[in-house]
Amino acid sequence: MTRIRFEKLLWLMPVAFVPHIVEEYVGGFPGWVTHTLHGRFDNRLFALNNAAFMALMLGLSLWASRSRSRLSAFALMSWSSGNLFWDFLLPHLGGTVLYGVYSPGLVTAVLLYYPINLWVAWACWRDGRLSKAQIAGAFAVGLGLIAFVIWAGLFHFAGLATG
Repeated sequence: MTRIRFEKLLWLMPVAFVPHIVEEYVGGFPGWVTHTLHGRFDNRLFALNNAAFMALMLGLSLWASRSRSRLSAFALMSWSSGNLFWDFLLPHLGGTVLYGVYSPGLVTAVLLYYPINLWVAWACWRDGRLSKAQIAGAFAVGLGLIAFVIWAGLFHFAGLATG
């Protein structure tokens, strides 16, 4: 059986991003954020955020697929864990359980984001790109990234301005 190397497998992450964003958009994720989480989010911000997130994912994927550096793998695994693994766990699964209402994006997060991100992380370790500790560190950074995105998305940097 031929194994798929990390440098090829990592492309599943940006591919999974597309159906997930479609599910979020069709399901009304900006409205869910506004009404369920009492944040301020609209379709324009949704589109801008996801365009930027996809551009970063594609750029980091390209870098990690062409470079053997640990930094490229660490940066990709940090960004992808925040955007896939932690996005599955916190706003989608956690939001659905906590608020008792479907978080648009839950289905693709469960079926694609969670398993693909763990599979790519495993391949990253298996192929010697990062150690288990480095992968755990990347996932910790990813948690910080998604926490920042959630905070900024809900509160739009409220409290940072002095004045």
